[in-house]
Amino acid sequence: MRVERHTSVGSTNSLAFERARAGDPGHIWIVADEQTAGRGRRGRDWSSPVGNLFASYMMLAPDPRERIGELPLVAAVALAEAIDKCAGTYQLAKLKWPNDLLVDGAKLSGILLEAETMPDSRTAVVLGLGVNCVSHPRESLYPCTDLAALGFSVSAEGLFSVLARELDNWLGIWRRSDGFNTVRKAWLARAAHLGQKITVRNGQQELTGTFQDLDPRGHLVLSLENGRRETIFAGDVFLKG
Repeated sequence: MRVERHTSVGSTNSLAFERARAGDPGHIWIVADEQTAGRGRRGRDWSSPVGNLFASYMMLAPDPRERIGELPLVAAVALAEAIDKCAGTYQLAKLKWPNDLLVDGAKLSGILLEAETMPDSRTAVVLGLGVNCVSHPRESLYPCTDLAALGFSVSAEGLFSVLARELDNWLGIWRRSDGFNTVRKAWLARAAHLGQKITVRNGQQELTGTFQDLDPRGHLVLSLENGRRETIFAGDVFLKG
């Protein structure tokens, strides 16, 4: 395992792409004590103070390429397992589609997948993971929490060591021909809103229905009031009301 550690960076994801553009062969972690320009999904800011975990894993031309969109769910399962091992808990974190970790409905961590085509036409994929170990934002789109506030003493360094092993294990499972089915089952076992009425927003579009399932590719299956099923490929999930 190759790990590049920094005291402070703008964004671990951005630095990982810099390494890819410079010819790094991939399978490298970029870890920082703090980020000054951290970002979440849809370009949102990600609060990044010292004490929390900020890590990005860069892969070059991951195979199977057509299943790259499944990777955030792989990372979510790996991170949830790592947190349980570090905190001594069982299913402490529930998973909010597609890749947030919640504890009692409050956001504990986020995962950001980004991809970029390199000059040699290969795809660099970066999985960025941020975990609130000792602090969390007081004002956010969603309620937030951190491990310390929940009563768990888990350092960013200790969590990263376990996470790196867990992600390697779950990526190995994912690469198998039927591996994502195992990931999907593990994700659904922790699903935060399965069977509940939710609203999914994507830009100006909004759909409300019951979270029924994940399809074989990890997309959210929503059961609408008219009996129709809708497959959601991207969006933000909110509890109804």
